[in-house]
Amino acid sequence: MIVFRDVEKGFSGKEILKGFSLEVRDGETMAIIGYSGTGKSVALKHIVGLLAPFKGEVEVDGEIVHKLDRKGLRALRSKIGYVFQFAALFDSMTVEENIALGLQRQGLPAAKIAERIEESLLLVDLVGTEKRYPIQLSGGMRKRVGIARAIALRPKYILYDEPTTGLDPVTTAMMDLLMVRVKEKLGVTGIAVTHNMKSAFTIADRIAMLYDGKVRQVGTVEEIQKTHDHVVRQFIEGRPEAAAAEAADAGLQ
Repeated sequence: MIVFRDVEKGFSGKEILKGFSLEVRDGETMAIIGYSGTGKSVALKHIVGLLAPFKGEVEVDGEIVHKLDRKGLRALRSKIGYVFQFAALFDSMTVEENIALGLQRQGLPAAKIAERIEESLLLVDLVGTEKRYPIQLSGGMRKRVGIARAIALRPKYILYDEPTTGLDPVTTAMMDLLMVRVKEKLGVTGIAVTHNMKSAFTIADRIAMLYDGKVRQVGTVEEIQKTHDHVVRQFIEGRPEAAAAEAADAGLQ
């Protein structure tokens, strides 16, 4: 289980997270939604120790992330797959070399690495691309390689940072179905940061909206779709501003 407790974080004097608290249960996929710049990706980076909070704590399987030593942090990261927004593949490496890199760091034998690569590419429908370079792939294919690289490590958790950004609607739908398939096949717990409400409704068991540095609302897909919270409703319906909702909440309208 992953738990955020009153996490505060900022940069250059600007507060980003202002008491962010959220619990992600084992086996579920949690979608974190919210406006750009509200700290969704910042929250993800705390899970793997890329950032440490000013206040509060992030707990993964009973361990406080920012208190782990180097060995403990390595052990934690070994069970977390991270799918970056733009795939973050090494251009000078082939698909199979990109996927193999993390497996080699785990010290797996060559035969096992080859088996993991084949299994992972099969799961993301990319068998036959092993010898190709990222530049030879479409944007959607590169993102699928990023997922293959993550699941090859057999993680307990997968973090998806804007997995459908820059993709056309058809490829986005394919990515959504792929994320659902990964959960069903591997039983992983997932957290997906996204702006795309159609994606969130497709992949998530629960959805949390991050607003003004805190969780504005968290609930099942049905609960979020039926929300009476003005800010959340304006966001999921794609209406321009949340300012009117804030005024309504304050009794000014």
